[in-house]
Amino acid sequence: MIRTQIQLTEEQARLLREISRTGRESMAALVRRAVDQFLLNRKPDRITLYRQASTVVGKYEVGVGDISLEHDRYLDETFGK
Repeated sequence: MIRTQIQLTEEQARLLREISRTGRESMAALVRRAVDQFLLNRKPDRITLYRQASTVVGKYEVGVGDISLEHDRYLDETFGK
């Protein structure tokens, strides 16, 4: 683990100490859990989304040469509209 230093408001520190005491979990563990939760729930930025999308470009073959021009027609045919 990497040691780091953060600054909390008095209210944040007080509440963390209280939760730490009642839950028998260190304040550091609580902060790590909160950071994990934040990282899991954050929305990716635009650059990350473009990178993810570019990994599938050209990955699949559809067997027709005009899919980029006629995609709406193909979708209509496929879904019966």
